[in-house]
Amino acid sequence: MGQPGLTIRIAETDEDLTAWNHVRRVVLPNEAIATIEQLRANTEPGRLLILAEWGGEVTGSGLAGDSSRADGFVAPRTLPGFRRRGIGTALLAFLLDHQRSFGRRSVSASVDDDGSLAFATSHDFVEVDREIEQVRTVTPDEPAPEPFPGVEFTSVDEDPELLRRAFPIAEQGFADLVLTTGPAHVSLEEWLRDEATLPGGSIVALADGEVVGYAGLIAWNDDASRAENGLTVVDRAWRGRGLAAAMKRRQLAWAAANGLRELVTWTQLGNEAMQHINVGLGYRTRSMSRAVRRDAI
Repeated sequence: MGQPGLTIRIAETDEDLTAWNHVRRVVLPNEAIATIEQLRANTEPGRLLILAEWGGEVTGSGLAGDSSRADGFVAPRTLPGFRRRGIGTALLAFLLDHQRSFGRRSVSASVDDDGSLAFATSHDFVEVDREIEQVRTVTPDEPAPEPFPGVEFTSVDEDPELLRRAFPIAEQGFADLVLTTGPAHVSLEEWLRDEATLPGGSIVALADGEVVGYAGLIAWNDDASRAENGLTVVDRAWRGRGLAAAMKRRQLAWAAANGLRELVTWTQLGNEAMQHINVGLGYRTRSMSRAVRRDAI
């Protein structure tokens, strides 16, 4: 790919996927990683995982997939000790060629620091959106949540079918997500695969037996003391009553009882309402991620 000794290949074996996860962990230390099984289960059309090797040593990785902000998504990642050698550029070229082969003509990416933004800008990406990372330290003595009149709280662990039943209000939430390119779209298959991977901490609110709220919790697969908030959504008819905060308080109580020390959540710029709820629950802002897009690839 234009660099002597550099090889870029598809990540296929368990060893390859473990190496791919390692690069992600080093480059994005504050984000959760998928298990090997989860990586294999994601079979969306055009999805591609690749590795870069130099002299037989893994130096970077790449991801191509779908995007709600463009025709496709790309993520070239280079380990810190191997940057400024053209590896990122070679990974990006490989990923763009792959996206073109599927007829895609625009791609988005995420950048988390000034160096990554400069790289993206130099390859004709422009900023289109931002996401805010908020974190909450979990203490062993989180207070017991107060009752919420008219609502029963349970978990996906207690009734796994509730995850499927929560999908209609999840669709309301995805439709309301503030994206510069319009509402997000998540299929039922993706929802059942990716949400509530910590089912005990994924809280469902029921009123007269009907699902009126959902707050998911996602496993941090290589650190049992951390977890990520999934989608938090309340049926439109129930909004403005404090139900989202009530579900999140129950998540915090569950997290404390199960040895978690930190919860992480991401919200789009423009979703100040959820950010305000999080601040009221003790979350603090830690970082910001920029969404960038390139047209006419």
